[in-house]
Amino acid sequence: MPEETRTMSQAVKVMADKEGKYLTFTLGGEDYGIGILKIKEIIGMMPVTTMPQTPAFVKGVINLRGKVIPVMDLRLRFGMDAMDYTERTCIIVVEIDGSSGTIQVGIVVDSVSEVLNIKGEDIEETPAFGTKLNTDYILGMAKMEGGVKILLDIDRVLTSDELVSIGQAA
Repeated sequence: MPEETRTMSQAVKVMADKEGKYLTFTLGGEDYGIGILKIKEIIGMMPVTTMPQTPAFVKGVINLRGKVIPVMDLRLRFGMDAMDYTERTCIIVVEIDGSSGTIQVGIVVDSVSEVLNIKGEDIEETPAFGTKLNTDYILGMAKMEGGVKILLDIDRVLTSDELVSIGQAA
């Protein structure tokens, strides 16, 4: 098999592995998606207890049915401007796999949109931006009729050090 064909079939297999159901949400006017298997639940905004000496994007912790869960603002994590929370702002509770095991983390998003079934052929690799940008946390780009949805690898949104500090906060 020619090398070019083998490389092409590997790329198709990688994209097919990424196909599935994604919960889509908005942040700063952009559409994002997280694999539905990573989602534990979606809750409305609730009082968050702030934690001292945590990164600015860590809002604090919440008590969710007796379990303390750290909460981070995804806007701040991605370097976007902070925004006042509205009635559409919510917390998506996700399970993140880290080196020390699986932890539940709440992520604050502007609004939740819908669950989409995204086909492998509609997902493209993250483009190279020509500079040293860290895009490891982007699983791929889903081409939709209305534009592009950025698919996140939620396990890589936080570095291992940040994950450890958030786990300790809880």
